Amino acid sequence: MNIEQIYTGCLAQGAYYIESEGEVAIIDPLRETTPYLSRAKRDKATIKYIFETHFHADFVSGHVTLSKETGAPIIYGPNANPTFDAVIATDGQAFKLGKVTIVALHTPGHTMESTTYLLKDESGDPYAIFSGDTLFLGDVGRPDLAQKGKERTQEDLAGLLFDSLRNKIMPLPDHVIVYPAHGAGSACGKNMMKETVDTLGNQKQLNYALRADMTKAEFIKEVTDGLLPPPVYFPLNVKMNREGYEDIDTVIRRGTEPLTPQTFEELANSTGAVVLDVRHQSDFIAGHVPRSIFIGLDGGFAPWVGALIADVSQPILLVTSEGREAEAVTRLSRVGFDNTLGYLKGGIAAWKAAGKEVDSLTSISAEELKSRMANDIPIVDVRNDNEFEGAHISEAIHAPLGALNDHLKELPKEDPFYIHCAGGYRSVIAASILKSRGIHNVVDVAGGFKAIKEAAIPVVQ
Repeated sequence: MNIEQIYTGCLAQGAYYIESEGEVAIIDPLRETTPYLSRAKRDKATIKYIFETHFHADFVSGHVTLSKETGAPIIYGPNANPTFDAVIATDGQAFKLGKVTIVALHTPGHTMESTTYLLKDESGDPYAIFSGDTLFLGDVGRPDLAQKGKERTQEDLAGLLFDSLRNKIMPLPDHVIVYPAHGAGSACGKNMMKETVDTLGNQKQLNYALRADMTKAEFIKEVTDGLLPPPVYFPLNVKMNREGYEDIDTVIRRGTEPLTPQTFEELANSTGAVVLDVRHQSDFIAGHVPRSIFIGLDGGFAPWVGALIADVSQPILLVTSEGREAEAVTRLSRVGFDNTLGYLKGGIAAWKAAGKEVDSLTSISAEELKSRMANDIPIVDVRNDNEFEGAHISEAIHAPLGALNDHLKELPKEDPFYIHCAGGYRSVIAASILKSRGIHNVVDVAGGFKAIKEAAIPVVQ
């Protein structure tokens, strides 16, 4: 038996490849199928099953394409209602894979169809669980995504999740390995550990939601407390995962169409496409297409695209570093953004050579910020709530990137204001959004809060 976790840091997502005696099961695959097909080919093995723990909200799974390419059935747990052909497993149904067995354990709570897959070894003993968004390391799945008004509240779902954990997962032996669908950084939970694999016994000691003396009422209160609103694109990804989607090869072919500066500009004007600059933030600062949005590939790219662009049908035109065009289109498709129309051939250099207007962003060091603070300048902190509450510059305006639109009235209309995040990535995203809306009096603080602390700028703990 071989188990491989295929972890994607940008999405904090774990897919799984399980092989026994030349038969393979894939659990929660990403949109692009090549890694799974290549691995099976290397092992001279056949993909026999494609298991889905639930209808994912934060990414588009590769189940439809992978099933089409391999003939392997897609398997969901009870209550799933996909519009394509799939096996809807019953609670406790077993699937033989070589010398091992995979058992579907219906564990509703995160969603109604949420299912944990128990892997039993060739002796029939429990070996590992693939817990999807039911059980994370240090946390459990948020119970608010599948609520339906008064008919099914987040408290109702949290109660179901409590029962699922107590009745299906916690009775398993402590040595059972826990393989979750997500780790720290995912919006599917609140308090996930940075580790991506652990034992169930250790989680019983560390995970607040698995306390043996916890009542259902306590569980519901703690699990629902402090939930931030889910990103707007989540329901759109659920819809694609339930109903199917365009083949990724088609999406990549369309999205990697090279466009001259003139064609690029004409398409932007005629389609209302977002010009998305995915280069490093230092490149964007130096020069970019006016009104373009920066979300760099070398950061939390896909989740920020989902959170800030939101509409997966939005046309997109790309400005990329040379050679990263296909990567950008692929990573956009992982969160359902399939409507990329092409990329600027030759990049900013070609744009300049064509005589097109180029914009830039003013950026200063933290040391320079410190010298300017003698004049009581406005400072905007775009980090999230927990980061801000941990420590921040006194009198800083707190405008979290994900809620930037709600704070536009707090920004100075004419005088320069200074914007920072933790390390310099999110502040450039925020500045690009502001500039795209005609707010050009924004100044980026290079290096973010890390550089601010190193410059010994006083902060409030």
